[in-house]
Amino acid sequence: MSDVAIQLHDNNRRLDAIDRKILTVLQEDASLSVAEIGDRVGLSSTPCWKRIQRLEADGVILRRVALVDQNKIGLGISVFVSVESADHSEAWLRKFADAVSAMPEVMEFYRMAGDVDYMLRVVCADMASYDIFYKKLISAVPLKNVTSRFAMEKIKSVTALPVPAA
Repeated sequence: MSDVAIQLHDNNRRLDAIDRKILTVLQEDASLSVAEIGDRVGLSSTPCWKRIQRLEADGVILRRVALVDQNKIGLGISVFVSVESADHSEAWLRKFADAVSAMPEVMEFYRMAGDVDYMLRVVCADMASYDIFYKKLISAVPLKNVTSRFAMEKIKSVTALPVPAA
């Protein structure tokens, strides 16, 4: 985004520099107390808490979660699955989206532009677990093509968005 401030779609409220600092701090460590966040962004606790509440109410902060190491809980395989469909109807998409969204192995699910229609990021324990997932996926709705790409090594993975300057 260039010189234009981020504007929320729900209303006309803009994110100022303090809001951006709060978002950056929370993305680093959401377990910090409001007082600690306030110290880092130059606010006392009450105004900091009010800003956090507003950011949550406006849907800028969606939720606060713990990040878990997938390998340490036995999910050693990451698979990027591209899907092509011969059917592009709204009814087919709704059925496909509902089926895929209900599969806990699917971490991310995108409708794409380009040579594939959908892209999924899937995590599984092992190849046998992926095979079970794959069979469940291809039986959900008719698909034209499914291509699985197995990640050999995770080189970079972040969850913090780069909050643009105003």
